[in-house]
Amino acid sequence: MSSSSVLSRRSQKQRQGALRLSRSDGSDQLSFWQKRLPLPWALWPAEGRLLLTLFAFWSLAGLMVLGSASWWVATREMGEGAYYVKRQLIWMAASWSLLGLAVSTSLRRWLKLAGPALWLSCLLVAATLVIGSTVNGASRWLVIGPLQIQPSELVKPFVVLQAANLFAHWQRIRSDEKLLWLGIFGALLLLILKQPNLSTAALTGMLLWLMALAAGLRLRTLLATAMAGGLLGTISILINEYQRIRVISFLDPWQDPQGSGYQLVQSLLAIGSGGWFGEGFGLSTQKLQYLPIQSTDFIYAVFAEEFGFVGSVMMLLFLMLVAFLGLRVALSCRTNQSRLVAIGCTTILVGQAVINVAVASGVMPTTGLPLPMVSYGGNSLLSSVMIAGLLIRCSLESTGLLGGRSPRQRRQSIG
Repeated sequence: MSSSSVLSRRSQKQRQGALRLSRSDGSDQLSFWQKRLPLPWALWPAEGRLLLTLFAFWSLAGLMVLGSASWWVATREMGEGAYYVKRQLIWMAASWSLLGLAVSTSLRRWLKLAGPALWLSCLLVAATLVIGSTVNGASRWLVIGPLQIQPSELVKPFVVLQAANLFAHWQRIRSDEKLLWLGIFGALLLLILKQPNLSTAALTGMLLWLMALAAGLRLRTLLATAMAGGLLGTISILINEYQRIRVISFLDPWQDPQGSGYQLVQSLLAIGSGGWFGEGFGLSTQKLQYLPIQSTDFIYAVFAEEFGFVGSVMMLLFLMLVAFLGLRVALSCRTNQSRLVAIGCTTILVGQAVINVAVASGVMPTTGLPLPMVSYGGNSLLSSVMIAGLLIRCSLESTGLLGGRSPRQRRQSIG
């Protein structure tokens, strides 16, 4: 039996199952979910179901870790232990609403929106250099009333989408269009570097490079691009003194344990204190204002101290499972664009998490990248959860039962 006939039979069975679900109107609960899910739950692919479950667990576990890492400091500084947790809960509600929107909206519509959104994001990143709020020598935030917006975080989903638009049709689009979008990506990276924010610029550059590699661009071109990116990063380190100090302290933090190496030394002490099984949830010592920025960039050190080596290994296995499922989704996608979107979403979620762990462990120089869905910060949470929603949407569209069609057209095709 040919593979095409097997796929046809499988698709027919899926449509028959959807028809049975659509006709079973005896249950109000089923009708409630049918109205709100883009696809009946019974027809969700296994990868989509598991990813949604894992992302829900990731968010809730991250909230618990944040509560442990921030409670003592929040009590001392804000007078309320749940100060950061309450605000993160508000951002989480907004983030999961955005995930619902990402899952229920056609990937085709997101891809059409990506270009204008990327233009707007470039303008917002440029605005941070003029009217942005400066913290620790970096201008990365725009203050709008009670909100602080970090455009370099919010742009990440649209970088993935527009890169998929560009690289999926690389062989068919005109040279001037290629140069236009490559120029926009380059301008975005330079603007982020100017803030300065080397870590986000490097992550975005690596994301674009890996998506181009997955799209099959010429290896010679990619090698030249990688060399240019490395040169640009080196220049940024030489120009910005604080970045140069971070690299030096990374090489030997014990040379100045009370100065430039203090942050990494305290992080290593926290991780080492965890032993095999950790001190126990909520029992970290380093979070008692010994470890700087313990609720954001170095929150993994608190996690490692409380859950130990076993907990850290479980966390890395969790990230490997997400990466494996993301790869499965990419392989099952029906179009080059959706395949690249799945690869980009998986890369940025897992890659940023691994970089955060590597920084806290002293494997990489200190950067300002938060741990996705764990570190405190609404902008990072919004961006990460939306990227998770796009990955789930790619999984749903891989069934062939969803796409750019209207609900009425989908019901006709199912029936």
